[in-house]
Amino acid sequence: MNLDDLPIRDDLRGKTPYGAPQIDVPVRLNTNENPHPPSPALVADLARAIGEQAGELNRYPDRDAVELRAELAAYLGHGLTTEQVWAANGSNEVLQQILQAFGGHGRTAMGFEPSYSMHPIITSGTSTEWVRASREDDFSIDPGKAVAAVEEHRPDIVFITSPNNPTGTAQPLATIEAIASAAPGIVVVDEAYAEFAREGTPSALTLLPAHPRMIVTRTMSKAFAMAGTRVGYLAAHPAVVQALLLVRLPYHLSTLTQTAARVALRHQEELLGSVDELRRERDATVTWLRSKGLAVADSDANFVLFGRFPERRTVWEGMLERGVLIREVGPPEWLRVSIGTSEEMAAFRAALEGVL
Repeated sequence: MNLDDLPIRDDLRGKTPYGAPQIDVPVRLNTNENPHPPSPALVADLARAIGEQAGELNRYPDRDAVELRAELAAYLGHGLTTEQVWAANGSNEVLQQILQAFGGHGRTAMGFEPSYSMHPIITSGTSTEWVRASREDDFSIDPGKAVAAVEEHRPDIVFITSPNNPTGTAQPLATIEAIASAAPGIVVVDEAYAEFAREGTPSALTLLPAHPRMIVTRTMSKAFAMAGTRVGYLAAHPAVVQALLLVRLPYHLSTLTQTAARVALRHQEELLGSVDELRRERDATVTWLRSKGLAVADSDANFVLFGRFPERRTVWEGMLERGVLIREVGPPEWLRVSIGTSEEMAAFRAALEGVL
């Protein structure tokens, strides 16, 4: 028996699961992870905190992660309260819960592509129809065209990814606000890479008071260097959080996950200390790639999209042969590299020179 023999939903037939290649190579620059591991001090604090909780693992965790949500609200600032913050197992579960609550059969979700490929995948998984709107050649969103698309399709959910994945492009608040003002339903601003944005780039968090149907999603996987912990979260009106409680699984966020996230927040100065370094490496990478005559998208994230390669698979394979794993993702003829340490980026440049 194979997959085609099973009675899966018709709208899932022919699809493939999401996933970046997991290959053991010397330099992994394909999944936008923070390359800096936790310090010994953080590891020791985490071990102590988990040790304190271990004797209570026979009990269910705090079902609604109240203490973690309070600390996340304090981290985000903007006057947010515990009731305005929600957390789950990675921002993908947060997005899934949003679609479970506000999407579903007979409803639609819209996104501006190219963008995060999990948005349409999760949309499909919740029997929600995906409506594709397009970005400009420079991967920005034209506010006039975006508003026209929203008014034409009247989607129940609109996704705006800023900084965008896989292009790294951040959108002006004016564009986000124009879309939010036109949207009839929920507007999700995916800010997974917000901490890497250039100084002075405002967050959509500032728009929440004026737009009660807006949701801003974040993650601890990127800037916080806690991808293995699997914690994503959002900020929204308290009524939106109450809606998500209707669809969240009971005790969905384990005691160990909540503990690890709270320890990370205690060490946020250390964990976020690498952000400036990664920004410098990103900007240097953009400059170097352009010096080689390559097209490069402006980036406010911890990765860079570059091209164009008529045979991008050949370039990707050539990099892999040289021990550097990057990502074959996004529009045709483009590749994406996550920003690593200075040593890893030196290896990337050497490998790409060899391929070119």
